[in-house]
Amino acid sequence: MEVNENRFLGEESVGKLMRGYAVPCIISLLVGALYNIVDQIFIANASYLGSYGNAANTVVFPLTVIALAIAVMIGDGCCAYVSLSLGMREQKNARKSVGNAVVLMVAGSIVLMLLYLVFSNAILTMFGGTVNAETFRHSKEYFFYITLGIPFYMFGQAMNPVIRADGSPKFAMVSTLAGAMINIILDPIFIFVFKWGMMGAAVATVAGQIATALLAVWYITQMKSIKPGKEDFRPEAAIIKKTLMLGITSFLSQISLVAAMAAINNMIRKYGAMDDIFGQEQYAQIPMAVVGIVMKFFQIVISIVVGMAAGCIPIVGYNMGAGLKDRVRKLFTTLLTAEATVGAVALVIVEVFPLGLISIFGAANESTFYTDFAIRAFRIYLCMMIFACVNKACFIFLQAMGKALESTLLSMIREIVFGVGLALLLPIRFGLDGVLYSMPVSDILTFIIALLLICRTYRQLKEGSSFR
Repeated sequence: MEVNENRFLGEESVGKLMRGYAVPCIISLLVGALYNIVDQIFIANASYLGSYGNAANTVVFPLTVIALAIAVMIGDGCCAYVSLSLGMREQKNARKSVGNAVVLMVAGSIVLMLLYLVFSNAILTMFGGTVNAETFRHSKEYFFYITLGIPFYMFGQAMNPVIRADGSPKFAMVSTLAGAMINIILDPIFIFVFKWGMMGAAVATVAGQIATALLAVWYITQMKSIKPGKEDFRPEAAIIKKTLMLGITSFLSQISLVAAMAAINNMIRKYGAMDDIFGQEQYAQIPMAVVGIVMKFFQIVISIVVGMAAGCIPIVGYNMGAGLKDRVRKLFTTLLTAEATVGAVALVIVEVFPLGLISIFGAANESTFYTDFAIRAFRIYLCMMIFACVNKACFIFLQAMGKALESTLLSMIREIVFGVGLALLLPIRFGLDGVLYSMPVSDILTFIIALLLICRTYRQLKEGSSFR
């Protein structure tokens, strides 16, 4: 008889479990976010790259998110399936899910890398890389080397939630931290000492991703609760379908964000060209560089928010599988309170200290137009941070409960209907500022819908209604 080593998920206090799983997950995601953010900080402070390099980083960033979307779909789907299976004492399905996830990830990452290499020029143009010739040159260089590291990046990101589901959130954190530290050490050497420019930033990033991927490979061979055998790596349609269905919300959340970023980048290029200042060739890259920086700060906050919620996935999945809905309700309350608090703290920072934030990204080397637009962007674009944090937590928690339809629809409404739609419509009336307004308006409208779903979920948990 197999022993269920994850039984403590249904017995220990909710607060203790949340701290134990969420904190390492938050650190893992923050460290993962540091890859692109650290690149941008060092690029911005290199006088020979500056805002052109920053704009190039902004162009390439959505393309790394596409890779992340596929990785988290497989990884989060596997994590949720494993947790639900363990809660229902179905160890065999848990092992098969891990084995199939590894196979899917390797195949998917190689296909994406090849597509990026073949269609690089068209892809960079689609995401606003042609704002001016210098930005396109830097974008192409950075994108090429980042693309070579795509398989390692995707494998490390996909296996991170799987490792957490196996009961090792600290190892998941350490593996990501190791890669980020390598990136942080190599970035200044390659950019400032060797003067490798965008190539140096990309190579440093890929070196860190390789380290994280190798640690994940080692862990898969040493898993403690799941222990997949050779036969579990044989693709099985039913297992793959279930894994992808449970992870589809994570995929859509990320991929719809890419659509929003593509719309934003292209609206910045279009309406920036109509602006008296940014319509000039030497300043054309500034709006794109600045919005990219604002998004990076938002990414830090969202990494904390998603880390809290994603860290709860194994706990929620196990307790739902075991029928312990009172514990799920208590966890939901704790999570929403914590997420709103994070949003409130972040809001104070962006409204009170925008100049301090922008100075980290090389504002001293730029014109006053750069600084003025950056302060305005921080204060407008992120003014509804509290709602944004609660919305994101709601997406992930509903997914962990097995409510994939509600979670997916809410995510799609936020990123596609509101995120893309408003980014395209508001600039018609408000010009370049309309791009900035699109974010807070989207978060307000999404929160109204999320609030209805939150109330409905509480009712179902209290009444013991079926979620299937």
